[in-house]
Amino acid sequence: MKLVKSLLLGSAAGLIAVGGAQAADLPVKAKAVEYVKICSLYGAGFYYIPGTDTCIKLGGYLRAEVALGTNSDFTLNQNVSTQGANGARNRLTNYYTMRAREDLNIDTRTATEYGVVRTFFDGVFSWTTGNYVGTGSATGGTAYSGALAINTPVGAAAPALFGSGGGSVNGTDGNTSAGSLGVYYAFIQFAGFTMGKAVSQFDAPWTNYPGNNFDGLVGGSGTVTGVNQFSYTADFGQGITAAFSAEDATSYYQAGNVNLTGATAAGIFGGAVGANAIGGSRSPNLVGMVRVDQAWGLFQASVAAHDNHVGYYGTSEVTGHPDDKWGWAVQLALSIKNIPTGAGDVINVSAVYTDGATRYNFQNLAGSTYVMYGSSGLAGAYGSVAAVTAPDTVFVTGGQQETIKTWGFRGAYTHNWDPYWNTAIYGAYAQAQFGSGAKTFLCGAGGLLTVGQPGLTGCNPDFNIGQVGIITRWTPVKNLTFSADLAWTNVDQKYAGTIAAGLAAVPAKPAATYEVKDQNSLVLLLRAQRNW
Repeated sequence: MKLVKSLLLGSAAGLIAVGGAQAADLPVKAKAVEYVKICSLYGAGFYYIPGTDTCIKLGGYLRAEVALGTNSDFTLNQNVSTQGANGARNRLTNYYTMRAREDLNIDTRTATEYGVVRTFFDGVFSWTTGNYVGTGSATGGTAYSGALAINTPVGAAAPALFGSGGGSVNGTDGNTSAGSLGVYYAFIQFAGFTMGKAVSQFDAPWTNYPGNNFDGLVGGSGTVTGVNQFSYTADFGQGITAAFSAEDATSYYQAGNVNLTGATAAGIFGGAVGANAIGGSRSPNLVGMVRVDQAWGLFQASVAAHDNHVGYYGTSEVTGHPDDKWGWAVQLALSIKNIPTGAGDVINVSAVYTDGATRYNFQNLAGSTYVMYGSSGLAGAYGSVAAVTAPDTVFVTGGQQETIKTWGFRGAYTHNWDPYWNTAIYGAYAQAQFGSGAKTFLCGAGGLLTVGQPGLTGCNPDFNIGQVGIITRWTPVKNLTFSADLAWTNVDQKYAGTIAAGLAAVPAKPAATYEVKDQNSLVLLLRAQRNW
């Protein structure tokens, strides 16, 4: 019995030892999983970043579209059908342009004792039809230009892409497209300050779009892809706010400071009245804004000051330079809601005047240079042309800057037929006026065009742009919209008669006699867009 008892006790001790060893080998209990929690402080779609008190929201859209009657599908700062290959209206003109785009935005917000700290980023990835332009070779050669379908004449504002990108030829079959990456917005907001790339404080809340998808409306400012700025906004309550902003002038607000000396008829009727001589950046644009938001709509008044700083008259410092010339702009915007024609119907209108600050009227995506060709019934004329441009200032060597004055307006009425369909009718107008010095140099007694172009019976560099359009949208399900946008543009130039000049800068246009007369363009934009 003693032996049996000893064996049982020994076995029990062994089992306890093994059990203790196994217990010692068990892993430490894991921490509770931190699940993503909904953040209800800033509206739908926000979540807490795990382990922080910062809320984040992801958003964006995917878009597929085709534009008929344009070579660029709204990717440049020139009007889509009034420049380069498309304005030439010949065999180098695209009949359509296609594009696919993904937009991604990231919105973060953190509550602090000083108020909410917000950051916002918005970027786009695009794939756009390119086109071919003439190389000027004797055998009629062409070269692929990616999405860069617009020829910018000497003296005109340089194109500003939404984002940098390049084109590529896929294989050897001639299929062409261009990919690009763009940054629209990237800014920090804190204690009333906005720092970074955001929509200008000068712009109306609807920027370029009072009711349209078409990007090229004149008649107001429109930094739809943002402009670098440092601004402060004060909220006085009752829907009243005011802002002051210092904004980068170099990206979207320089229409040109042009030296008329050395201008030629070929250059003028290619869209350039001289050599562009913009100097280095000296001052940002200074912007002030007051806005009233109410249940009936809103009213906004904006002012801006723009420094025109020129380089030199010639190739070196000793040639001298004109003094700086400050330009300015003022804009009024009005939105009327709850009108009796239907629920959600709205009227948006704005009007602007500029003096030496042209881009606040002829905004970046519309441009201020138009070169369009057409047919002519005039005997001896090869065709017809309208070529106009509006820089910020002009001058001659040894002289001072003279500002270009402009005024314009844009607006739209949007009607909702039902929860799924709406239609907007929209329009815009802008006028550019040169000063007496420029008109004397070009068209006065002994002027450049008066002497050099005897076929001209009327000589005046002023011009008007008129635009009207209609868009219909269908939203069959939430956040999925199909739209068709038809826009007509008229270039009303003030020259008359004929010009004879070599226009080699324009794709495939020969040196010949052209009638100068007004031109028109028609663009249809078809779009499908899924927001998320």
